[in-house]
Amino acid sequence: MWTMETCLFMSIFRDKVGQMLRIFKKATKESLAGIAEEMRVRRAEKFIMLFSLGSQFDHLIVQQLGKLGVFCVVADPASVKADDVRKASPSGIILSGGPASVGTEPPPFDAEIFDLGIPTLGICLGFQMWAAHVGARVVPQEKREFGVHTFRITADDELFDGVARETQVLESHGDAIEAGSVLEVLGTTDNAPVAAARHEHLRGVQFHPEVSDTAEGSAMYENFCVKICGITERFPAGSVANEKIAELEKLVGGRRVLIALSGGSDSSIVAYLLKAAGAKLKGIYIRGTDRPDDEEYVRKYFGNPPAGEWIDIEIVDATKEFLKSLKGKADMREKRFAVRKVYKEVLEKEIKAFKADYIAQGTLYTDVRESGHGHKTGARVAEIKVHHNVKLGFSVPEVSPLETEVKDSARSIGRELGVPEDLLLRHPFPGPGLVVRIEGEVTAERLSVARKIDGIYVEELRAADLYGSLWQAGATLTRSEHAFTKGDDAGTGAVVALWAVWSVNGFTARFAKLPYEFLEHVSRRITNEVREVGAVVYRISDKPPATIEWG
Repeated sequence: MWTMETCLFMSIFRDKVGQMLRIFKKATKESLAGIAEEMRVRRAEKFIMLFSLGSQFDHLIVQQLGKLGVFCVVADPASVKADDVRKASPSGIILSGGPASVGTEPPPFDAEIFDLGIPTLGICLGFQMWAAHVGARVVPQEKREFGVHTFRITADDELFDGVARETQVLESHGDAIEAGSVLEVLGTTDNAPVAAARHEHLRGVQFHPEVSDTAEGSAMYENFCVKICGITERFPAGSVANEKIAELEKLVGGRRVLIALSGGSDSSIVAYLLKAAGAKLKGIYIRGTDRPDDEEYVRKYFGNPPAGEWIDIEIVDATKEFLKSLKGKADMREKRFAVRKVYKEVLEKEIKAFKADYIAQGTLYTDVRESGHGHKTGARVAEIKVHHNVKLGFSVPEVSPLETEVKDSARSIGRELGVPEDLLLRHPFPGPGLVVRIEGEVTAERLSVARKIDGIYVEELRAADLYGSLWQAGATLTRSEHAFTKGDDAGTGAVVALWAVWSVNGFTARFAKLPYEFLEHVSRRITNEVREVGAVVYRISDKPPATIEWG
């Protein structure tokens, strides 16, 4: 039966050609029947239609609605017309943000949809699109807004019922909407006189309510669904883990599955899901560009009973292969592709040796979206970075049950499965490993230095009881050189950039304000113990505009 991407974390797995999330593209007899069947199963009478315009955060909108128990249909702005929307009859419409600009690169969209009278919420680009349609001016902003800002409510509206008059929101836009008689301004920020507005049934915000950095974003979505769209029923959300296990049982129960284990939380959760689904498991840990304690965690939690009784573990040392593939490459994108190449080659070899029916990875939706994939619509999606575990095209079908999840929802599934908390709270594994924490060419010597400084940093974070409060932290070996004087000698050494961030799902992040005394102590240890280092600095940029990893 034709099914649709829903808002309740439903398991959707790739087929042999890497098909991803299914999208409503036209009001055909089959698609409308699919919506009706989903509504019957959910005992729902109303739903929201989300137009995915290429935002890095659009799946978080899906998840926000899912947490509310609201049925959501993801629609393709390039193919869905006003008549299709009229036939589908959603109770509300949401337009996500996106990388395009209304003025220079308007995304494909039938503007007549705005005239249907259906309650509509535009997010960032989505807001700018309907504002331009009703006659407001959208212009390049002199002072662009990235990161967290203070939003001030200036007029009452149901969208902000119960929301503080001043609240923190996540902004990420370069265009601004000018105030005018056509708009009723609802709120402002320091750099955006029109941070929220209304025109008849159309509402819009320049910020992103779906990210955790927007303090009261979930309340705004609930207000839109309940008070504005009149959606009061709630689908009784069952166990997400059990839903995924049931899907996996049909697919891989009793079959041979090879899983790539990194020692991090995501691949560990997938291993536990596959165990519960009855798969015959073999785990592969690839040594080479890994962090100092990754292998230790794999051996501890999967190489010994009780886990050792349901999964076989093999350690593959691919250090030489990685260094050979990376030789002469200084560009971070080129280095990511070099790691992908070796990663795939190693796993393909193990697939044949194990005679695997499937291969499994701990790929998250964050990885998929940042790689420029995800909801397949006609809107452009920016490629932020190439991930090592996305669209590799293995010789056997790939199972990625967390592709519809972000870090926080994946961890919730892990807890439901009984995955050890020590694994769940590990900082995310940087896909290409320490390669993304080394600027310039990766050599055996520089890899050794990167491993030492990363090890010291994490060791001290744990000792200071700071590790568990952070989303992720790392030490980057930069290409910059700094003069040093050590003892009676002098010379130059590499500059090391420490960084740490607070986040929930990885789509956005705030730099962590670590104590100066701690940073001083770590700097002293690194410069004293690693002779190749000349100085240590600390990065204080948020995401956006910076990404979490260096490259």
